[in-house]
Amino acid sequence: MTDTTLSTGPASPDSLHTGDAAKARLRARYAAEARFKWLGAGAVALAGFFLLLLLSTIVTKALPAFHQNYVALEVDLSADKIDPADPGAANFLGLVHDGMAGEFPQVSGRQERRLLRGLVSTGAGVMLREAIEADPTMLGGTRRIAVPLDDFADLYLKGLLAKSGPSCRIAGVTVSGAGDEVAVGFPDDAILAMARGAGAVDGEDGGLRLTSGSQSLLLEIAGGTLKITELSTGEAGGAIGKATVLEPLASASDMPDDAMLRTIETAEANRKITDREIVWLDRLAGAGKIENRWNTLFFFTGASREPELAGIWGAVVGSALTMVVTLALSFPIGVAAAIYLEEFATKNRLTNLIEVNINNLAAVPSIVFGLLGLAVFLNWFSLPRSAPLVGGMVLALMTLPTIIIAARAALRAVPPSIREAALGIGASKVQTVFHHVLPLAMPGIMTGTIIGMAQALGETAPLLMIGMVAFIVDIPGGFTDAATVLPVQIFMWADFPEPAFQQKTSAAILILLGFLVIMNAIAVVLRKRFERRW
Repeated sequence: MTDTTLSTGPASPDSLHTGDAAKARLRARYAAEARFKWLGAGAVALAGFFLLLLLSTIVTKALPAFHQNYVALEVDLSADKIDPADPGAANFLGLVHDGMAGEFPQVSGRQERRLLRGLVSTGAGVMLREAIEADPTMLGGTRRIAVPLDDFADLYLKGLLAKSGPSCRIAGVTVSGAGDEVAVGFPDDAILAMARGAGAVDGEDGGLRLTSGSQSLLLEIAGGTLKITELSTGEAGGAIGKATVLEPLASASDMPDDAMLRTIETAEANRKITDREIVWLDRLAGAGKIENRWNTLFFFTGASREPELAGIWGAVVGSALTMVVTLALSFPIGVAAAIYLEEFATKNRLTNLIEVNINNLAAVPSIVFGLLGLAVFLNWFSLPRSAPLVGGMVLALMTLPTIIIAARAALRAVPPSIREAALGIGASKVQTVFHHVLPLAMPGIMTGTIIGMAQALGETAPLLMIGMVAFIVDIPGGFTDAATVLPVQIFMWADFPEPAFQQKTSAAILILLGFLVIMNAIAVVLRKRFERRW
């Protein structure tokens, strides 16, 4: 047998691990690791960017919904208008309309009066009646009452409905004529270029016509406001035209030296508020009659078809009641099922079948649970529709698989030595599980419960099947009262055509996120309290 001699000399330059090829492989590996690191950091940064973009978009759209504009009116509450013996029989909305008419005594036409009344919310009369019921001493004489504006008027004052363009002063403007249409004269033809820039069209007589599809040119002069409708070149230079009187001039005979020309860039045909209403609202704001307040109606009232009166409190209460039912059913049943399957049940075909079905139920679409609730809870047991009790039972069925799976994983994570030590000192199986294993597994169980409840809070489809999409005005007072929940309320508002509901939708999303954060914070505190170290 021949002995094999091992070389113990220095490594060759071309060695497999120290040669140039090895160094090149090492550099390539380091470069790949660096690329992976930067790709991971880039993915996190990109996800964070889109998250910030989403949140900033929601917050930006939601901020206008958190405050609302009110108009302060002098309302006659004397005995001639309200009978002290029967104040509820009075026409409170009519009294509010009379107060608005008192601010604009020059408004006389039927159509103009209807426009003026439309600036005030239809719920102003109800609010006035409730204020008088709360404080009967308001009766007698004239009182300054602040009532909410209509949604379109409110949006205009927030700068969301009509975009105002540049303004300029023009000297030497003349006005002649009377009635709703007057003639205006300008010292130069610069107004013609402004009219063309505002989208004026050529008229049949060679002049320019400002239609409802073009920007509005409003001329404020002598205490009144005119809307320019036609313009043409004057015979002696300058420009002449016609204008509609939106607000009467205080003195047509004594014209001031200059006038203010104002531009509304959003065409009248493309907005839900007329130029006449804009003039009235600006006049009220200039007189200090507009009050911008925190929108308590949004936070403490129920649903309404009128955007300025719609609130979120009914949906918040409905969500809270539904989550209470969901937690009360899913948590104890889910934890009990997990304890039995993990600690007490024998491993056979039946338990294996149960485990497979539990895992499959966790992946079932949520609307299937809604169909189950419709068929069983409503049609079979005849439970009330749109009730938090039924909604909570449906969501509990949907949440159970998540809690069972998470609870079993938490129980399995407890070291076997804990069980062996408890059994070794004489504890029974039940005592071992409930006195030693379950407390150590509780933080993991709470984590699974948080995930399941968060999923249940954001569900809409199963609740639509049991009727919680119904229009509910009253605040629910119990588990069997008709109610809706935050996701369904958001779904309904997003489908409404009124632009004010867009802000309400974003604000309701923030309320839902806040509700979720509070609920999770409570769960995290409980999880920390149960947490133990071994």
